[in-house]
Amino acid sequence: MAPSEPPLVSVRGVRMVFGSGETRVEALRGVDLDVARGELVAVMGASGSGKSTLLHLLAGLARPTQGQVVVDGTDLAALDDDALTAVRRRRIGIVFQAFHLVPVLTALENVALPLALDGVPQAEAEARAAAALDRVGLRARAPHLPSELSGGEQQRVAVARALVARPPLVLADEPTGNLDSRNRAQVLSLLRGLAGEEGRTLVLVTHDADEASVADRVVRLADGRVVEERRGAGRVPAGPA
Repeated sequence: MAPSEPPLVSVRGVRMVFGSGETRVEALRGVDLDVARGELVAVMGASGSGKSTLLHLLAGLARPTQGQVVVDGTDLAALDDDALTAVRRRRIGIVFQAFHLVPVLTALENVALPLALDGVPQAEAEARAAAALDRVGLRARAPHLPSELSGGEQQRVAVARALVARPPLVLADEPTGNLDSRNRAQVLSLLRGLAGEEGRTLVLVTHDADEASVADRVVRLADGRVVEERRGAGRVPAGPA
């Protein structure tokens, strides 16, 4: 990153508190984090460490109790709900562990859905969806329903859906947790290849050290705080022979 170029993601002094009194839980306790454009960062931590809460804040799915979350120059906490929805559709792609594909829509229709919701004309949305499926190696599977796809194929469709709006930031939440080792390696290789493509930035949330090995940098959370930052291996773990 050039010295004058700001990070794509900047988190400053973020605290997140749920509940009050005896039910009060402080999920994040003053987190600071920068992610450069084109970087792949893995956020690791055990259950309850705060990593999923951090992902939700980066996705604009929650607002911090205190602090600032800036994505691509925009302070997410300063936006109203409509503006925040627009940012999520156009500038943030999200890949979930559970795929979240619409079962009655084809692969092509699933990928085109965010564009359709954003008012993109159908012909353009389908053309861009086909290109995104091609990017993940699934153009031939475009007319198939999710039930006709393997788990690995469904997750690659989910990756294509996250890419279709050409967002600068892609967030991946335990993206290979439901996959076997072969499909896992394929999806991780795909995510590794996306980092830096067109300046794209990826943040991968995981509890798995092998999954985190694809990252340029690994950030470890514990009890809502950043307790370690180190260079990642930047490589895909080997699949089965």
